Amino acid sequence: MKAKNVLSAIVLAAGKGTRMKSDLAKVLHPVCGRPMLHYSLAVARSVGARKIVCVIGHQADDIRRRFDDPGLIFVEQREQLGTGHAVLQAREAFAGDDGGTVLILCGDVPLLRRETVEALLARHAAAGAAVTVMTTLLDDPGHYGRVATDAAGQVVKIVEARDATPAEREIREINTGIYCVEAGFLFEAVAGIGNDNAQGEYYLTDIVEMARRRGLAVRSYVAANSEEVMGINTPAELARACRLMEAGGGATPAARMPEGAGKACTE
Repeated sequence: MKAKNVLSAIVLAAGKGTRMKSDLAKVLHPVCGRPMLHYSLAVARSVGARKIVCVIGHQADDIRRRFDDPGLIFVEQREQLGTGHAVLQAREAFAGDDGGTVLILCGDVPLLRRETVEALLARHAAAGAAVTVMTTLLDDPGHYGRVATDAAGQVVKIVEARDATPAEREIREINTGIYCVEAGFLFEAVAGIGNDNAQGEYYLTDIVEMARRRGLAVRSYVAANSEEVMGINTPAELARACRLMEAGGGATPAARMPEGAGKACTE
């Protein structure tokens, strides 16, 4: 297999999840009987990721014990300095690799389906892109980052809601936090990300503009079902994800509905 066709994955799972109002790390909260992180890892495996690196932070030891799998590589983000900083922690795990594509997933998006990720990968490959971001359309984009495109429909930049202008806040296309990125570009780019923004964090979204400045292709793939790419941040969203999964929505088939799943889905 040529190196450019090799697929790896990084799953971001370091956050505490303060809005969950719980001492339990967010990615360990159960969705239909299994911790929500299980579903992101299952999707990564289902699309053929040969290496899966999980970036953990809050309750790192508990996550390692819960996912005691020799096929996983765990790295720690000891300070929560943003998504770009989180991905940078995985750089050493890829040292010596000969290129390839890196799929970046979020550990708190349990409804994402294999078929949707396969479509993202296909879009990335067909476009010969350095970066492809999965997006979706929302009537009320709220706190999500806005995806700005040019007249040709190419991604120009992703603007976090806190940093957006009034005009940018009117954009309905939002960033899901899920990406395909060529490895050779990714780790060089995240090492150069700055934190001159409202949060003082290192945003992974900055790699879009970095790629554009280098003349590299940046594309998007629009997920038709916005519920499938919903991040879980509150108990209400957790309960909603359980209901959707019980109804057969989202999650790669191999990861769906273990026996007795309904008992774990509470309102």
